[in-house]
Amino acid sequence: MIETISRDRLVGILEAAADQRVAIVGDAMLDVYLQGDVERISPEAPVPVVRVRERRLALGGAANVAQNVVAIGATCELVAAIGDDEGGRLLTEMLASIDAETRGLVAVGRRTTTKTRVIARSQQMVRFDEEEDGELSEADVARVVERVRTAVESADAVVLEDYNKGLLAPAVIGAAMEAAALVSIPVIVDPKYKNFFAYRGATVFKPNRRELESALGAEVDIAHPEALPASLKKLGVEHLLLTLGEQGMVLISDDGEVGRVPTTAREVYDVVGAGDTVTAYLATTMAAGATAAEASVIANFAAGVEVGKLGAATVTADEVIDAYDAFHVVRDAVV
Repeated sequence: MIETISRDRLVGILEAAADQRVAIVGDAMLDVYLQGDVERISPEAPVPVVRVRERRLALGGAANVAQNVVAIGATCELVAAIGDDEGGRLLTEMLASIDAETRGLVAVGRRTTTKTRVIARSQQMVRFDEEEDGELSEADVARVVERVRTAVESADAVVLEDYNKGLLAPAVIGAAMEAAALVSIPVIVDPKYKNFFAYRGATVFKPNRRELESALGAEVDIAHPEALPASLKKLGVEHLLLTLGEQGMVLISDDGEVGRVPTTAREVYDVVGAGDTVTAYLATTMAAGATAAEASVIANFAAGVEVGKLGAATVTADEVIDAYDAFHVVRDAVV
């Protein structure tokens, strides 16, 4: 188990994180929440009728990572593909409203990825996805690569956030990794199945258990984590941070060290966006000088706060400190 850090060290890292600049390259989405009540079944089909009372927009995917970076107090630039449509306009305006830099947004010839969730009685009833997830054209990839190089050269950390929507083509991944190596900054990767092994040299590689098992073609035995360094070697990264939901996380480093990070969540209301929060905190804290172990502990506290909120939500540095204090009050009381 990874020991928790001291409160002074936590506060110091979070204060330094607010002075960092993070470049995020990945699939941005617009989240739409339709919230209402269910009072009857439709006469047209055996389905509930939801009377919508509220329509709310939120930043999703890589854009949610961006807003969490901003919530920490850091500067953020997002490189992403959007459509020349209403969704793209809304995404741009919402990012600008939180002071995230938008010069890296590239308008391409397809719709903006939009996910609409219908919620009633605090339960998600259905989700509609409007998206095109094929590869970008060569011309669009070239434009994205240009924006990536510009964003990374002035950054203190880089996030590659893949949702399998087509932005992170091999050329884009390669450009980001090369640009980060030139300025010697950490690279945090949140992968999906496609191009899973294209991130050699990354600082932290953060899949969940299902993603890792799918890529390796074998079950991961969490009860015996000493076998996990073999996966790290195959991936060619410095640290593998395996997220396990309610079981917390496992950090495997290239020096052979394996550590468990148990969950700190007191109440799980909605897990949507928790991974984005972890990624944002990993990047900003490592940019501020935290070790991978320290960054993992801090990110774990942030995730514990996020899952207590509805939808993809932001988590501030003050909330992380409050969660740290509450956790240690309970732990000390038990001891």
